Amino acid sequence: MGGISSEREISMRSGLAIYQNLMELGYDAVAVDVGKDIANVLKKDKVKIAFMALHGGTGENGAVQGLLEVMGIPYTGSGVLASALAMDKEASKKIFSYHGLPMAPSIIVVKKKGKKSKSAENLPDATGAYMFPGFPVPPFGPPWVVKPSSEGSSIGVEIIKEESGLEPCLGKAFSFDNRVIIEQFIKGRELHIAVLGNRVLGGVEVRPSLEFYNYEAKYTSGLTDYILPPEIEEEVYENVKEMALKAHLVLGCSGASRVDFILDGNNSPYVLEVNTLPGMTTTSLLPKIARSGGMSFNDLIEEMIKLAL
Repeated sequence: MGGISSEREISMRSGLAIYQNLMELGYDAVAVDVGKDIANVLKKDKVKIAFMALHGGTGENGAVQGLLEVMGIPYTGSGVLASALAMDKEASKKIFSYHGLPMAPSIIVVKKKGKKSKSAENLPDATGAYMFPGFPVPPFGPPWVVKPSSEGSSIGVEIIKEESGLEPCLGKAFSFDNRVIIEQFIKGRELHIAVLGNRVLGGVEVRPSLEFYNYEAKYTSGLTDYILPPEIEEEVYENVKEMALKAHLVLGCSGASRVDFILDGNNSPYVLEVNTLPGMTTTSLLPKIARSGGMSFNDLIEEMIKLAL
């Protein structure tokens, strides 16, 4: 738990909740705050299995998973490749598109390095990304959602309603990542579907009191209403759950994941992202969804351990 990412505080809360329940269940557990000495700590404490409660950064992008692979230590959650793909929203969007999963239209913007010829202005590079500054106005109208490609917990995410706000917002987003996504804002209901192994546990509709389900709304008690199960037609709900399982599988995820959607006014779902290490705090969605299906926090923890083994 912990680590050095921008999601450190939430990771500590998740980790402590898991640690306390592991102790209650009778496991010989140790709480490890991940730093550069992580390999030595794992050896010293003779860790036999790692329960992953890291969010963001190297804890969720496959780096720590790779270290555990080398050390021969089983761990909960997804493997190296699935973790890296899910953390990189640009890469996961390309995979979702290939497999026919619906997403909001978007463009990628990267910070300009060196000079770019006049003839190349407003043209994408070899990866399909546009340069900042000098990028074109997105071919879909405002409002736009601006998000760093590789951050979680809605960190650095903003909704821009006018073109004049786009460049300043991008400047801030580049402090989190060197690749930024500008996505068409879709007004609608936000649904989150939990997947455990190869089965869907259920879903929740979140209704934040703020403009959208941002960092503050996610982790401040009382700012969001949670509707379990979502108040949508059964046929629509089943469709979203099928899409969630497909998104989980096409990225190669394992263990527990949470797949996030926006449902527009016509009840058409759009995939937002897959979280390979969902939060495990008292306000987190995965435990809420599991509980609504009759699975206690302790049951969830033990099932995640079994899947890791």
